[in-house]
Amino acid sequence: MNPPPYSYLRFRTHMARHALRQFVASLQSSLEIVLLAFAPVMLGLIACVALPGLLAATQPWPQALALFGGQVLVASAPVWLLRKRLHPAEVMVWSRPLPITPRQRWAADAAVAGMIVGPLALAYIVSTAIWLYQWPDWLRPAAPQALLLTVLSLLLAWAISTLTLARRARIPAARKPSHSRPAPAAYVSRGPAPRALTLAYYWRQLFWHPFWRAENVVGVQQTLLLAGALLSVAVWLWHPPLVPPALWGACAALSLILLTDRGDKAVAEQIALLRPIAAGWPLQTDWLFRCAMLFSLLPGLCVMACFALPALSRASPSFSHTVAIVWLCFAGLAQIAIVALRRLSVRGRVGLVFGAIIILTAIGSELWN
Repeated sequence: MNPPPYSYLRFRTHMARHALRQFVASLQSSLEIVLLAFAPVMLGLIACVALPGLLAATQPWPQALALFGGQVLVASAPVWLLRKRLHPAEVMVWSRPLPITPRQRWAADAAVAGMIVGPLALAYIVSTAIWLYQWPDWLRPAAPQALLLTVLSLLLAWAISTLTLARRARIPAARKPSHSRPAPAAYVSRGPAPRALTLAYYWRQLFWHPFWRAENVVGVQQTLLLAGALLSVAVWLWHPPLVPPALWGACAALSLILLTDRGDKAVAEQIALLRPIAAGWPLQTDWLFRCAMLFSLLPGLCVMACFALPALSRASPSFSHTVAIVWLCFAGLAQIAIVALRRLSVRGRVGLVFGAIIILTAIGSELWN
């Protein structure tokens, strides 16, 4: 039986399609450069989509559980990242008084989550078919278990994605006022604070805290990118035998440049928001904004330091110190260019970012030769 033409399920799916079209249109210039740059290795990247689930069946249970859990989290991450587009706050407020049953809400959330997990399932099928066609020795003894784990990871990712959308629609519980607030007292001036402390205080209040409040995902986004960059660098230097090191080098370059680019973009948007408000403040906002721009380089510098410490001290005939130094120098120049060249057009900015990723990937591919 077909649902009525104005059902809640059809409304939610139409709204999700419109949001996804807008999202793809906003990334059109980026997708053009990505497809142009990574088309030769796209088949290899698709083949790695189902690799953790297939590989988990051949490992002891701690490693298998880690691979399985990581694959589930990665597969459910797109819905979590796009949750505000898939179910906007205005629609939640508008739909709460409507006579919509919990069953209809769950069905709509599952259908919207399936719109994201469905294309991912096709990538899983292609990736699994590639590995079954290659039929490596490590897959032969555990092929049925590997296929079962892959299917279970996809179904679990769908369930987590549905729960993510359902949790977003819940009415937040009212909080009791805290009893630990200090009692009001008369204001006593403590004199002028040092300039560095003043700038650090205002940077923390105006740039650090807003990125973690309400539904602002910048703090979580930067944390995930930083963790991904550190993990990619660690695995790249660890040099595991199953995956080519050039692939981990490409992941390290991608996450490092995106870490700086997304952080700088978030700082630029916050500066544009604060500039008209802070115009009348008794504060040197130019210095504060410059400090915020410079601080956006700190996560990338942390990743470079974590790469430099083990890389420059490693003694191995197959490891090139010269390539490591060149990679570090170009990574530093690329991050400075991303922060300094703010007047580039959107297409120029995308070209700079992906050009830096491609060059860093090319340099990093020679690290273990």
